[in-house]
Amino acid sequence: MSELKIDTRLWSSKARNLSPYVPGEQPKHDNLCKLNTNENPFPPSPKVGEAIAKVLEQQASDLRLYPAPESDDLRSALANIYDLDTSQVFVGNGSDEVLALVFASFFLKERPILAPDISYSFYPVYAQTFGVDLVEIALEEDFSIDPDAYRQPCSGIIIANPNAPTGLLLSLADIRKLAGEHTNAVIVIDEAYIDFAQVQEGDVDTQVSAVSLINEYDNILVTQTFSKSRSLAGLRVGMAFGNASLIEALTRMKNSFNSFPLDKLAQAGATASVLDTDYFEQMREQVIDLRQSLTAELTTLDYNVLPSHANFVFARPKEGNASAVASALREQGIIVRHFNKPRINEYLRITVGTAEQNQRLIIALKALEANAEVATI
Repeated sequence: MSELKIDTRLWSSKARNLSPYVPGEQPKHDNLCKLNTNENPFPPSPKVGEAIAKVLEQQASDLRLYPAPESDDLRSALANIYDLDTSQVFVGNGSDEVLALVFASFFLKERPILAPDISYSFYPVYAQTFGVDLVEIALEEDFSIDPDAYRQPCSGIIIANPNAPTGLLLSLADIRKLAGEHTNAVIVIDEAYIDFAQVQEGDVDTQVSAVSLINEYDNILVTQTFSKSRSLAGLRVGMAFGNASLIEALTRMKNSFNSFPLDKLAQAGATASVLDTDYFEQMREQVIDLRQSLTAELTTLDYNVLPSHANFVFARPKEGNASAVASALREQGIIVRHFNKPRINEYLRITVGTAEQNQRLIIALKALEANAEVATI
């Protein structure tokens, strides 16, 4: 098959100059152990399938009608979970669409936005797409975020928390500091992985989501997703929480771009997921336990593993040969994520899998280490 030739003569200059986001690889491989895109290893709540089936069986004729444009039932369920008013909740077609609307609604061309230099690689793409100047603030040597480094004029700050790909968590005290020092800028906290964060004071889990701050600071906007902790990456549902004025801006932008973002099946499935709190907690705890076990196993192999609050770990092989390790694992059908970028090119981002997947990974890594030792004798 001949290579497709692209003719760009009819493209806009914006389309011609864009550098699109490259998602994690979705390879097809027999007996694949896929640990590269941070998908949840467990299925969604059974009630999700039941809710979707009910729509198809009992209300299939209604698919000819448009869905509820503001996803009222889903927003109400989310508001109840977080003890908010529905006016403080926004939903969209995956958190990526929500983030795109955030960039379009709040960030100005006249003033830059600030973001960590090592973070979700979609942020620079959004900035380029919407013509916003993005200033990257360097992480500390230990990959932590120093809020004092953000003391400069801006129209907004966007931080993934826990950060990706590091998995490190920024404290609520630091988020308060950012919001208090930038009262005329929107502080966006992208919490795609927040449900896997666990901070304890004594024997009690403490609040880690910045949703708890939105009634205190009118400039904090929190985005989340159903793709990770709720195992619904294939359904494409994301949300934002914030002051009602911020949510209204997102709604106006949505209705000027895509007024019916969530279809009936997505709304029904996502709502059922939110309502099944017992299943959610059970699966969340299992992932956290598996993350701790995986961290311990990798540490035994002399990997430097950052303290993760996500459903992945960021780990450096003893020799720093992350690229070679990733290639060797691939040959065995085990896919992990390697970023060929300065400062992090010696690390691997490894999604927490099932106990069986994690064990397959560890066995493969032990075999690689043993082969390397034999080769040096």
